[in-house]
Amino acid sequence: MNKESATRSRDMTQGIIWKQLVTFALPLMLGNLFQQMYNTVDSIVVGQFVSTEALAAVGSTSSITNMLVGFFMGLSVGAGVVISQRFGAKDDEGVHRAVHTTVGMTIAIGLIFTVVGVTMAPIMLRLMKTPADVFPAAKTYLQIYFAGISGLVLYNMGSGILRAVGDSRRPLYFLVFCSVINTVLDLVFVLVLHMGVEGVAYATVLAQFLSAGLILLVLSRSEENYRFIPQKLRIYPTVLKNIFNIGLPSALQRTLTAFSNVFVQGYVNDFGADCMAGWGCYHRLDQFILLPMQSVTMGGTTFVGQNIGARNLKRAEKGVSTAIWLSVGVTAALIALLNLFCMPALRIFSEKTGVLEYGRLFIRLNSPFYVICCLNQVYSGALRGAGDSKAPMAMMLFSFVFFRQIYLYVGSLFIHDVRFVALGYPLGWLVCSVLQYLYYKKSHWRQRCMAQWAQEDAAGRQTTA
Repeated sequence: MNKESATRSRDMTQGIIWKQLVTFALPLMLGNLFQQMYNTVDSIVVGQFVSTEALAAVGSTSSITNMLVGFFMGLSVGAGVVISQRFGAKDDEGVHRAVHTTVGMTIAIGLIFTVVGVTMAPIMLRLMKTPADVFPAAKTYLQIYFAGISGLVLYNMGSGILRAVGDSRRPLYFLVFCSVINTVLDLVFVLVLHMGVEGVAYATVLAQFLSAGLILLVLSRSEENYRFIPQKLRIYPTVLKNIFNIGLPSALQRTLTAFSNVFVQGYVNDFGADCMAGWGCYHRLDQFILLPMQSVTMGGTTFVGQNIGARNLKRAEKGVSTAIWLSVGVTAALIALLNLFCMPALRIFSEKTGVLEYGRLFIRLNSPFYVICCLNQVYSGALRGAGDSKAPMAMMLFSFVFFRQIYLYVGSLFIHDVRFVALGYPLGWLVCSVLQYLYYKKSHWRQRCMAQWAQEDAAGRQTTA
């Protein structure tokens, strides 16, 4: 490993734990911040320069885009765990196989999901009862978005490879650059070319493909064991199986949760375009508040994965506790700021009174419960880093899909109030956090790690003999 490469990857099996997590998570959080700017800038531009209906269209499609994007993000978790464990074990050939399998898998599935997304967009919009005045713009935005989804998933998988080896800085640099490009293109397409919703969709797609190209260029020019060599692109069945064993439960959980949110959006749509736009504005701000928690969680997953690979279980557990305190502290501070400046923040998207009032209502109701999310996110990330992804999937599906949908369906028979709909989110977070905490404390995932190590030692002795 050359000196330059060593400064980019990060060995998290040694050093001060909180510094390792903060140093890793900060660039990652900034990167996620700029990634969120893609859709946020779209909402700002259409809200200020097109119409309330266009703002409602872009905002209401997030639950659908998150469904397919969530699937790839879940698979990237599996790929990241496999790569981080092999990297922590100093297994160069294992890292090489995992990287090339990840890229090959992403290209193949990305093409399939492009077709699925474009085809299913109108069906999904009808399923969530999109109003007639919003439907055309929402359909246009979605179909263009999914036509270019390969750029988004290639970037996320590629940056996941870099994160697995501790490099969270270069993905940040690319996102900053591409977010600026996205903003410029949004303004040109809408203000100069008058393309409306279609323009912001094209701007997002072009910026995503640019970020994917940059990340693949970095991987192909690396001198480390995670270098991507296009001529050696191959899917290794054993590695693919390991990625799916860890990543598929997370992918299904994210996809089904997003699918459940499509129905939640349907309940919101019953209250009209102003409510839809207010709900969309709230979710744009909501995503920014959750970023530190999500970044620390991803850092915790890599931290646990590397230390499990290095067979340091005690250090892995200390990393989990540290990640919880970091995420809770930062999230609590951001909740206070959001509530203090909620109206100026909402006015970035729209000046319409009805939209602002709905947005403020949703912020006041849900934001105090964000600290609860820290528990379920960090514990689930830690379990996935240890290779246990089925249990977090089951608990999140129960909490975010079955419990939430039963609550909304039964309650809506008696209560027609958007506040009741909004509270379905924090109640699901609470149920999930309790379940995740109990499972993490009482499960046998530690024993499974030690059993795996014993099997690896036995296999090594047989090979030596």
